[in-house]
Amino acid sequence: MSDAMLSKVRKLLAKAEDPACTPAEAEAFTAKATELIARYGVDRALLAARDPGTDPVGDRIVDIPAPYALDKTGLLAGVADALRCRSVRRRGGSGFVMHLFGFASDLERVEVLFTSLLVQAAHGISVAPVPPGDHPAAFRRSWLAGFATAVAGRLRRAEAAAASAAPSGTPSVALVLADRSDRVDRRLAETYPRLRTAAPRRLLGGGLEQGAAAGQRADLGGTGLRSGRSTPLSPA
Repeated sequence: MSDAMLSKVRKLLAKAEDPACTPAEAEAFTAKATELIARYGVDRALLAARDPGTDPVGDRIVDIPAPYALDKTGLLAGVADALRCRSVRRRGGSGFVMHLFGFASDLERVEVLFTSLLVQAAHGISVAPVPPGDHPAAFRRSWLAGFATAVAGRLRRAEAAAASAAPSGTPSVALVLADRSDRVDRRLAETYPRLRTAAPRRLLGGGLEQGAAAGQRADLGGTGLRSGRSTPLSPA
C-alpha cells in the first residue's frame, strides 16, 4: 500500500484508540479505516483490469505456530476468503502452514489484517472470563471461532460496500472481481488438483458469543500495519 494510505489508516486508528474517544466516535473511526482498506482493494482491481502487470496472481506461505494453531488458521482463512483470496491448510512443524493464493494487492491486505487481528485476539482472550465449568482451552477455541466469524462478516460487508461505491464510467466492478476470483481459483486448482474439503469442527467451549462480540469490536484497519510471521497466542 502507498505511504499516504498507510498514514491515513494509522491516524484513524490512533483516534479510535484514544481513551478520550467515545464508543460511537471510535466505531466511526474504525469503520472509516476499514473502508479505506476495502476501497484500496477495488482500486487495485480496476487498475489491474487495464494493466494486468501491476497486480499479478501469486501465492505465499504463512507459518501458524502453536498454541491454538488450528484455530488461528480459521481466522486467516476467514480473512483471506473475505478479501478474495483462497487458502490451503497443511501440517507444518508443531503447528500448521497456510498456503495463500490471490492477487498481490489482496495478499498484502490479508497479511496486514491478519497480523493485527492476531494481536487483538491475543489481548481479547487474555481478558475474557472463562465461565465456571468450562475448560479454558475449549473456551478459547470457541472464542476464536466466534471472533473469526464476526471479523469475516464485517470484512465481506466492507468489500461489498466498496465495490458498490465505485465511480461510474469504470469497468463493471462485479465482472472484474468475479474474473479475479476465477483466476485465483484456477491457480489454486493447478497447484492442488486433488484438494479435499476438511470436515467441520465441533467446538465444545462456551466462548463463541464472547469471541463474536470481540470480533465486532476489532479494528480492521490494521493496527501496526506490518507483515511477517504471525504472533502466537499465549496458552495462559
